[in-house]
Amino acid sequence: MDNIAGRKSSLSWAVNITVFLLVVIWLIPTVGLFVSSFRDRDQIAVSAWWEAPFPVEQAYRARAEGTVTGGDGMWTITGNIFEVPGVAEDFGTDRRPPIVAFGLRGINPGEFAAGAEVENRDNGTTTVRADGSFVFTTDENPEEEGFPRVYFVAETPPDFTMANYDTVMTGDGMLQAFVNTLTVTIPATVIPILIAAFAAYALAWMDFPGRGLLIAAVVGLLVVPLQLALVPLLKLHQQVGIGQSFVGIWLAHTGFGLPLAIYLLRNYMVGLPRDIIDSAKVDGATDFQIFVRIILPLSFPALASFAIFQFLWTWNDLLVAKVFLPSNDESWVMTVRIADDLLGSRGGDWGILAAAAFVSIAVPLVVFFTMQRYLVRGLLAGSVK
Repeated sequence: MDNIAGRKSSLSWAVNITVFLLVVIWLIPTVGLFVSSFRDRDQIAVSAWWEAPFPVEQAYRARAEGTVTGGDGMWTITGNIFEVPGVAEDFGTDRRPPIVAFGLRGINPGEFAAGAEVENRDNGTTTVRADGSFVFTTDENPEEEGFPRVYFVAETPPDFTMANYDTVMTGDGMLQAFVNTLTVTIPATVIPILIAAFAAYALAWMDFPGRGLLIAAVVGLLVVPLQLALVPLLKLHQQVGIGQSFVGIWLAHTGFGLPLAIYLLRNYMVGLPRDIIDSAKVDGATDFQIFVRIILPLSFPALASFAIFQFLWTWNDLLVAKVFLPSNDESWVMTVRIADDLLGSRGGDWGILAAAAFVSIAVPLVVFFTMQRYLVRGLLAGSVK
């Protein structure tokens, strides 16, 4: 009785939980990337992204800028750790985080001495106050080995910044790379749709010898890796005079996207009512008129579904852009700019890379959410009789 049409399955709760878990697993790295895009490289180095809303313990070291006095075999170093060059710029005068550990590694190479007053191994004492001032006494002359370094650990509050996005948006060539990406993506999405629509109509509604073999060839091309055709196709472009250019990358994306486009659109068009087409032929309509006035409007879900896939693939493409576009930076798309410029010169700066990733996906997200209602209808094309 559970399989009666219209009745809800008793396992629907399991499906809902499974879908929820898959969505959470998918969102976790995305949220982590988003949070990291608002943190600087120092914060990313000392704490994980899920610790971003909480204070973190961060270690600092710099040359001590205190005063050294000596007498009776004991030397005293006084100063303020927040006024050490390199540290003063980070905290200023209004951001004095709690100090959780302190030490002068040049004299006392042991663990950080935590607390208001502690004994060190040199029979001296270290006193650190909340305002950052310290007094360090020792029986060894600190000037014999040069002025010591101050080592301390501070509990820094959470700090989010837009500097990563400012670096990405105002970086050299990023605006040109954005324009180049649109220049590549829009034609590389429209051209295969136009060609595939004509081919799909012919394979779906026109009888001619070899139609079955062509359909089988299209299905076979779906499993051919595009990497196999990169070098031969580039050589062909050079022989015909196209070379590495925008026209070359348009044709390359068109060729790589046509098998899926023809397969998807042909399956959808086959499922359209035959009576409509037969009636149009009886009324004297030509194949071109049927295609333009009937087939294309009815096939809009399939067209939009492929447009989403092709736009996302082309926008996020790096390999084809590296092969078919000129090597000069004036022709770089955003993926190439991020990989060669940001990733090349800022390999450890994950905050800037995360911000660049979110800037690059802004337009694809707009396209996806605009046409997502057609996605499922287009993917299920031809699956139901």
